[in-house]
Amino acid sequence: MTSKIFRSTVFVAAMVLLLSLAIIMGVMYRHFTGVQVAQLKDELSLAVTATEQYGNAFLENVEADRFRITWVAANGTVLFDTRAEAEQMENHADREEIRQALETGSGSSERYSATLTGKTFYEAKKLSDGSVLRISSTQASVGALVLGMLQPIIIVALIAIALSAFLAGRMAKAIVEPLNRLDLEHPLQNEAYDEVAPLLRRINQQRLQIDRQVQTLRQKANEFEQITTNMQEGLVLLDRDCTILSINPTAGRLFDAGNACVGRSFFSIERSADLRSAVNAALDHGHGMARAQRCGRDYQFDLSRIESDGEVLGAVLLAFDITQSLRAEQTRREFSANVSHELKTPLQSIMGSAELLENGLVRQEDTARFVGNIRKEAARLLALIEDIIRLSQLDEGAPMPSENVDLLQLCREVAQTLSDAHGTQIALQVHGESCTITGVRRLLYEIIYNLCDNGIKYNVPGGRVDVSVCRENDHAVLTVADTGIGIPEGHIDRIFERFYRVDKSHSKQSGGTGLGLSIVKHAVQYHGAKLEVHSTPGKGTTMIVTF
Repeated sequence: MTSKIFRSTVFVAAMVLLLSLAIIMGVMYRHFTGVQVAQLKDELSLAVTATEQYGNAFLENVEADRFRITWVAANGTVLFDTRAEAEQMENHADREEIRQALETGSGSSERYSATLTGKTFYEAKKLSDGSVLRISSTQASVGALVLGMLQPIIIVALIAIALSAFLAGRMAKAIVEPLNRLDLEHPLQNEAYDEVAPLLRRINQQRLQIDRQVQTLRQKANEFEQITTNMQEGLVLLDRDCTILSINPTAGRLFDAGNACVGRSFFSIERSADLRSAVNAALDHGHGMARAQRCGRDYQFDLSRIESDGEVLGAVLLAFDITQSLRAEQTRREFSANVSHELKTPLQSIMGSAELLENGLVRQEDTARFVGNIRKEAARLLALIEDIIRLSQLDEGAPMPSENVDLLQLCREVAQTLSDAHGTQIALQVHGESCTITGVRRLLYEIIYNLCDNGIKYNVPGGRVDVSVCRENDHAVLTVADTGIGIPEGHIDRIFERFYRVDKSHSKQSGGTGLGLSIVKHAVQYHGAKLEVHSTPGKGTTMIVTF
């Protein structure tokens, strides 16, 4: 800005100087021209009087360096000239001033020299004898005058420009320095020119508006960062050149990259051909999808194109962990197959026995055995259906009525029921202290019943099952320990799967639906409890539920 003010000021000063010189020279030239013409007329009047009185004698005695006097006859013949021989001069009848003088008594004209460096003024007057006396004087033209004064003009111009430059520099500095000291963070607190006040008020309004917008953007950025940071899904923002603009921690762990990868190509951290095709499909067609395994888990990558005003800006990648859904789908398929199998087995037995009875192929003494088999298989089928219904209810997570339940008393009820069912081959003992918890009584009964029932079924002849209830700090602890066959270590993680059996032959002999421990797992989860399994093959199993 300083240089612009400086240049503008110097330019204006130079233009003013040139225009002033031109105007002054024009006015002065016009003034002196008028003076010279008036002087010529005065000189002509004197010469006319003297010539009429003394004639040629006067003209011959005139000494005039600045003037030229010419005496012309009425027919244009030159009678006398102060600077040339009259006989050698051409006829002057066609001269403008001579013609005017012959017609009106006086005449004037001016003519430039051939080189335009001089300008001659002519004044003529008619004498009483009809002849014309003319006087002339030559004056330098404006161009010649300028050329003659070129050196002083240049000196004056240089002095004026130098002075203007000096003053312009000081003035520009004086103008700009207060502007440079303006505090734009607090525009209204500045003491500046009154002319700048509207600008400062406008700057203050814009600053306040920008501050609000920046605060809003910062808040949105923080919200976006908080949301993406806490997302379970992986999120990656890409521009249209597949450069990473943002990546959240989940995606960073998934692709083994951190924030340092921002600004790099996405394909520098992920070289999967399927994912590359999905990214290109999203940019070209709006959407892309791929699946891949990472760290032993299954992920689905959904990509969507980002557009603004019809222009492709980039793409957003979302990575979903679909391991649970895939496993749930696999479990559902296995459960459907197992349910079909488990339902088919007792139904086939029932139908076979009923068909034999219907066709009279059973001896009278064996009828009771076949009817008993039908009843047993029907009971097994009913138990299976009841267990499936319970699992469905637990899967749905529907709320159930809760109440205060004494675990020790409930364990004694279960022990009495199982003792009546299994007899005294396996000793079932309950001991501990009274612990009251809030829960669903029916589900708590199922937990205790299934754990004790399994302890009895998978025990050895003469074995025992110990059930204890105690309080540890603020927790109620239920422990079911048996002296049975135990569970191999490789099967412990799977015993709670539906229809999973460690020893299928033993399970077939002992009966059961294969859903007991699965019901236990879901009931424990429903109550927010923790289930631990400790087992040694051949020595027994201990299951601990902490409420």
